[in-house]
Amino acid sequence: MVTFLSGGTGTPKLLDGAAAAFSPEETTVVVNTGDDIEIGGLLVSPDIDTLLFQGGGILDRETWWGIEGDTQRTNSALSDIASAAGLPEGPQYLPDDRQTEGRTLANWRRFSGVAEFMTIGDRDRAVHITRTSLIDEGKTLSEATERLADAFGLTIDLLPMSDDPVASLVHTDEGVMHFQEYWVARRGDPAVDTVEFRGSSKAEPAPGVLEALEDTVVIGPSNPVTSIGPMLALPGVADALAQTTVVAVSPFLGDDAFSGPAGDLMEAVNAEPSTEGLATAYPFADAFVVDDGDDADFDRPTVRTDIAIDSSEDAARVIRAIDDAIEHGR
Repeated sequence: MVTFLSGGTGTPKLLDGAAAAFSPEETTVVVNTGDDIEIGGLLVSPDIDTLLFQGGGILDRETWWGIEGDTQRTNSALSDIASAAGLPEGPQYLPDDRQTEGRTLANWRRFSGVAEFMTIGDRDRAVHITRTSLIDEGKTLSEATERLADAFGLTIDLLPMSDDPVASLVHTDEGVMHFQEYWVARRGDPAVDTVEFRGSSKAEPAPGVLEALEDTVVIGPSNPVTSIGPMLALPGVADALAQTTVVAVSPFLGDDAFSGPAGDLMEAVNAEPSTEGLATAYPFADAFVVDDGDDADFDRPTVRTDIAIDSSEDAARVIRAIDDAIEHGR
């Protein structure tokens, strides 16, 4: 049995090769929900959706988000209406007194749907409508995710990290903004002071998460701060990881992140913005998988391979290195 911690695009790419060492029936994926937002009244869970679409065989693999061949007519119409009505574009938070009204799950991350700053496809939107409606019927995020996973034919177990609100907020030189505003709308441009996982101290891991962490855990090459950090901030998660075998795959080639703002965010939390910073980010890790061209040095077992993942064959190669690292880390 193996459990992957997943966020962003790094770990989903890795999961393309998971069957090289782990059967789907024995694989659980715990997914970051700190990036979730409510926009235009719909709950969007980007990291969950990437895995749903991947498992359903419809993921847009050029972007590693959204549905391949999807249209964006509603998104375009929203922009057209906003322009014609003279309404502002870009991320627009609902007022402070509305941030904790309505669905508790959406606390501290509510955006107006005017001009819709995230590009949401039409078929993609159907997933958000279904998720939101299930939650409005009284289902938890875990229950809604299970229904959606069944609909897309997933063979792995897919668990959101929590059914409670946790919002990844980036404190920048231009103010506090949700990660989606910082990365999607602002392209990671504002200088980062620190990162806050608002709500994490009062949130609980979703049903099944702590049990899944009793198995061998693989932390994929996701952003250590905003993809994996929200999970580590949940009560009991870091303690559980300290009690099991954990292998971490580097999201860096030396000082360069494969994708996203991992370097800037690592610096903001006082970790070396490179592979060697993983020792600070993941003090409980028993072994690491790093690129064979990376000179990072750890005091724990380290397996080296080409960790660039551009195909399922690449992913299978890295998975085999992970399997090797698990044996060395036990």
